[in-house]
Amino acid sequence: MASIPDLIRTFQSGGLSHDEFFARIDSTLAVDQASATQLVEMLSEENTRFPLPPAVYEEVLRRIERRGATQFDNGGEETRVRTGPAGAVPAASAPSAADQPVPGEEPVATKGVGDTLNGRFVLEECLGVGGMGTVYKALDLRKLEASDRKPYIAIKVLNVQFRGHPKSLIALQREARKAQTLAHRNIVTVYDFDRDGSVVYLTMEYLSGKSLNRILRAPDFAGMPYGKALPIITGMARALSYAHERGFVHCDFKPANVFLTDSGEVKVIDFGIARVFQQPAEDADPTVFDPGTLGGMTPAYASPEMFDHREPDPRDDIYALACVTYELLTGRHPYERLSANQARSAGVKPLRPKVLTRGQWRALRAALSFDRATRTPTVARFLAELGAEPRSGMPLARLGAASLAGVLVAGGVSYFVWRARTAPESQPQPAAEAAATGNAAPQAASPPAPALQQSVPERALSLQAVAPVLARTPCSLLSASVHQSTLQVRGYVAERFGIARLKDELAAVPGVKALKLDAQPLGDDKCDVIKLIAPYWSGSRTGSALASIHTRAPGGAQFTEGTPLIVDITTPAYDTYVYVDYYMADGKVVHMVPSRRAKANQAPASYSATIGSLGDWVISKPFGTELIVLLTTPAPLFDGLRPELESRQAYLHALERQLAPMAARQGADHIGADVVQISTKPR
Repeated sequence: MASIPDLIRTFQSGGLSHDEFFARIDSTLAVDQASATQLVEMLSEENTRFPLPPAVYEEVLRRIERRGATQFDNGGEETRVRTGPAGAVPAASAPSAADQPVPGEEPVATKGVGDTLNGRFVLEECLGVGGMGTVYKALDLRKLEASDRKPYIAIKVLNVQFRGHPKSLIALQREARKAQTLAHRNIVTVYDFDRDGSVVYLTMEYLSGKSLNRILRAPDFAGMPYGKALPIITGMARALSYAHERGFVHCDFKPANVFLTDSGEVKVIDFGIARVFQQPAEDADPTVFDPGTLGGMTPAYASPEMFDHREPDPRDDIYALACVTYELLTGRHPYERLSANQARSAGVKPLRPKVLTRGQWRALRAALSFDRATRTPTVARFLAELGAEPRSGMPLARLGAASLAGVLVAGGVSYFVWRARTAPESQPQPAAEAAATGNAAPQAASPPAPALQQSVPERALSLQAVAPVLARTPCSLLSASVHQSTLQVRGYVAERFGIARLKDELAAVPGVKALKLDAQPLGDDKCDVIKLIAPYWSGSRTGSALASIHTRAPGGAQFTEGTPLIVDITTPAYDTYVYVDYYMADGKVVHMVPSRRAKANQAPASYSATIGSLGDWVISKPFGTELIVLLTTPAPLFDGLRPELESRQAYLHALERQLAPMAARQGADHIGADVVQISTKPR
């Protein structure tokens, strides 16, 4: 029987017609013992050498998925899905649960390229096949009808064998809920889950790029230089660290679940079998189904404790992260793709990567430990010991408490001065806070309204119930406070989502009797800025880590050509470096502080200043909706000054390279951010 690579070569040479080619593919898949991931890897590698027409490539991928493979080898990256009791592995000849009809369900159906889900999502391209589902690029007809500039999303359609599991729908629902709460720039944004008949699917943001697995499996890949691998390592680590802080372990971290976008972003995907390792005592909706009972894991990246079915722990992900890091640096799996138990029994010991110093190798070796007790305990420590944090630049001259020198700024902004206040104004703190990343919030929270006289509701209003609504609101910065049955939410919400929709979803939260929504619309072109500063936004915090920025204008946030721009800022209760940037309507960024004529930007604790109080900044072209962003950091972001005017894309990329490592090293709570949106127009 010819292999898939053989069939591709024969087809490419004209030896097979389309019908003959697909018939031979089906015959090969019927008897081939390789896992789906191995088959996809063979297809991908052969397609790299002898590219197939896109439609043919997608159809072969579809047929691999439809085969519904249930046999896995220890060296592959297929996620094992155990359909029997814990510890049981189905015999090769025994039918799996996927082969059995589910009572009350319609016959098993499949969907592929060209099909439409629920009359809305047109599956246009197969992006990849995994152990639990196939991911497609899909056109959202509703977005297309609304003239949305980005009408594409990604859809994960549950594989046939996983759909057959009686609790698969619950598993996908829990995946959606968990992923919605993991709102982080290095974690793929999950929107919702749904079903079309027997076909169950998950919708998420569409990413253009390729998986890390494709890079590592390229025939000529032999490892990356440390400096080139560093952004990928830190991006993966930030995602896992963020999830761990919120009580989640990924449980199936591997190269196939890391996506590198065309813009250089690192995204971790598929928290489908992640399990809660810290169950909040106040959780009103306790987990009754543990997707870990499906036995999902990838042997080459699973820790020994996962094979022993021990409770999930962040150190399970650290073991997998260390394996991926080793592969990234060397092009080889540290244990030759053996499972942890097999490698330990065989006494396999990885060799030191040539690109690492002895100290860095000790750090990586500790993370590769087969014993959880001696394995590196946290992702932050792994990064620190690996030396994955660049050194900060030399401190700039300290900012005096009285003033800063004036500065000439391009792009319609002239001079400004700092003017210290005698004492910062105190800000009221809400009774409780919850935040969801994605928008800007310049206005301080007003005190909650007095509670109305009413009977005690059957279910009391809680921030835990509000958080999922905020988390799934794309491109937004929102914070919530609760006072008895009154919910107050403030900030910004994306125009494409809509304030009315947000209001309806918040009003539907159990326990809400009164809603105060103080949200402003935010254009889609601002999402890249909001996404970057969201983890550091002061609006989601309380205590001393607050940085704030406000504007003064007769018309609120509306500025007319020739109007002076006056900005008030406040720094946190510790020494910081201050960055004030003006994001103009034409895609440029003006750096106000620091700049060529105001190189000193270090401010003392709890420092307040007024910028432009002498009328030195004057609004001019271009006009539109613009942002002014304040960043406060514990150390300088850059070694020197940046150009006073540069493109937003270049500056955001530079900021991301600096902020993420700094947050990993010193803590995200030591970085402050606030933003104010203004509207400018001609006379």
